[in-house]
Amino acid sequence: MKRELEVILDSTHDAMIAVDEKGIITLFNKAGKKLTKHEGVEVIGKYITEVIGNSRLPYILKTGKSELNRKQPLGDISIVTNRMPVKDERGKVIGAVAVFRDITEVKELAEEITNLKEIQSMLQAIFHSTEDAISVVDEKGIGVMVNPAYSKLSGLVEEQIIGKICTVDIAEGESIHLEVLKTKKPVKNAQLKVGPSRKEVLADAAPMIVDGQLRGSVAVLKDLTEIKRLTSELNQAKQIIRKLEAKYTFDDIIGEDEQLLSAIDRAKKTAITPATVLLRGESGTGKELFAHAIHNESKRKYRQFVRVNCAAISENLLESELFGYEEGAFTGAIKGGRKGLFEQANGGTIFLDEIGEISLSTQVKLLRVLQEKEVVRVGASIAINIDVRVIAATNLDLERAIKEGRFREDLYYRLNVIPIIIPPIRHHKKDIPLLAKHFIKKYNQEYGRFVQDLSPNAIKTLIHLDWAGNIRELENFIGRAMINMKFNEMIIRSQHLPTTKGEIKKEFMQHISFDERKEIINKTLEDVINDHEKRYILEVLEVYHDNKTETAKHLGISIRSLYYKLKKYNIE
Repeated sequence: MKRELEVILDSTHDAMIAVDEKGIITLFNKAGKKLTKHEGVEVIGKYITEVIGNSRLPYILKTGKSELNRKQPLGDISIVTNRMPVKDERGKVIGAVAVFRDITEVKELAEEITNLKEIQSMLQAIFHSTEDAISVVDEKGIGVMVNPAYSKLSGLVEEQIIGKICTVDIAEGESIHLEVLKTKKPVKNAQLKVGPSRKEVLADAAPMIVDGQLRGSVAVLKDLTEIKRLTSELNQAKQIIRKLEAKYTFDDIIGEDEQLLSAIDRAKKTAITPATVLLRGESGTGKELFAHAIHNESKRKYRQFVRVNCAAISENLLESELFGYEEGAFTGAIKGGRKGLFEQANGGTIFLDEIGEISLSTQVKLLRVLQEKEVVRVGASIAINIDVRVIAATNLDLERAIKEGRFREDLYYRLNVIPIIIPPIRHHKKDIPLLAKHFIKKYNQEYGRFVQDLSPNAIKTLIHLDWAGNIRELENFIGRAMINMKFNEMIIRSQHLPTTKGEIKKEFMQHISFDERKEIINKTLEDVINDHEKRYILEVLEVYHDNKTETAKHLGISIRSLYYKLKKYNIE
């Protein structure tokens, strides 16, 4: 019987070893001797660790617990083993047995069972067919895999990536693969330029962990050109929608200075209330942007936003424009009368820009609107109830105007419910680089240019200037600098900046053709006078940094006359 058992055990493919309660080998079959290379050696009766130094059977004898499907090195191979205690009928451990086999065979069996080759083919097909560009490196940062989408995006073929360090494809920026290998953490939304064409991409990367060990990094890249195109289309759609009402939101107000952020915060809090707002600040500081943004942040954002430049409408027309008129109210009144701007803004917001320029008689009627929430058309006796949120703006010293009798004190208090002071640019010069880059983007679209940035010296020059015309002047300055650049230049440098603010090109006539000169001398006297007047107004506006009040004083005309001429000559 014993002999038959030995034959059976020697015939099995699995290696078997058994020991008694003292760890002495009592069974060692043929497959076991082959794997441990003890063929022809007598091992029965020896202590187990004398034969297999790292055997855990003594541990099984001691604990009486099994160990199943454990991987273990055995000489120059690895084995998978099950180790179990042998117990008598009373549960006493009287021995232990180990059954094991070469792991190579286990792997081959696993491949057959799971059809690993088919799965690998499927994964490879997915890897190669996806439109996302994928790059894989090993733990040393050496490229091991890229898919066709990656080659198409970067312009580099496999031979230029595989086996090379992962920085080989980067034209600008830091390697996200190296960052992942260094930190063992994912990297998201990194902006890079890759390949010989310096393609702009948005990249994510994550570590590859196998059995708890970092084995490499995998990155997915997306073409930023397409993302930018879609973003541009979205922004264009937003702009179209904005033109239906107010154009700007608080996102359009650029700056990080504490004073400016404080004004923005106050405006945001004010927006959700129906209170009247008085925006105060120098010319060109962005009062109109604030008015638009307050409307777009309010509950009235889906209703009408009406902008009125009180200085641009002649005094005798302003009243009828604001409050409307009845048929026959005055010579030229249209049949059936006309709604005023307050009625048109009913349910929405009316923005009264340059409020300090209205006459005392109009101030009285405006006070009634604010107090009674009603308007009376010119030539009418019946009041019309309205629900309008008023935002007013001025660059004048209203307190001084009150003392001089040019502005009603009671109207001042009605308007000054929530005053918001917008700081001049000289008080937040650290925002100049941000604003300049914002205007570069704007003029890139308008001029069809590709300007990227300003040089450090150019930024220093901009910060050094006083900017009496504030943001509007800076915007014009950047536009003129970009005109001074060659088409292939991408950085605004000091030499591109206008030599002086208010610079006038004296060499104009030296650079025009004979035909153009002939066209000039063929103009009528009235055309020549108009051209000269327009140029002179532009020059004076430059000198006074677009300050309309000071320009009108210098020209010796009223502010309304100036606005008439600006409209006549299409000067913005």
